Amino acid sequence: MISEAEYGELVDQTFEAVELALDEVDSDLDYEAGGGVLTVKFENGTTMVFSRQPPVRQLWFAARAGGFHYEYDPAAGDWRNTRDGSLFRPFVVEQMRSQGDIDFQWL
Repeated sequence: MISEAEYGELVDQTFEAVELALDEVDSDLDYEAGGGVLTVKFENGTTMVFSRQPPVRQLWFAARAGGFHYEYDPAAGDWRNTRDGSLFRPFVVEQMRSQGDIDFQWL
């Protein structure tokens, strides 16, 4: 398991990368970060929530498709779904497209 300091740094980097990619989206969406949570609000009224879970050193992601838990995989350089082993970044890109109908470039 990664250290608490490493975990905090990885989540910060992930949130920052998501925010930078959202700034490049050609859509009228809104996002807000604070208190360990990043919330994305789409034009269609739906939301996505990225949240820190320090006690278990996970990143949780909630979307219309459901709730998902991720642990960092250093070998992959990405967060990995604790249930099916899928990677976080490609899944977020897919969910941005299917839920918000936006072209989210983050791979």
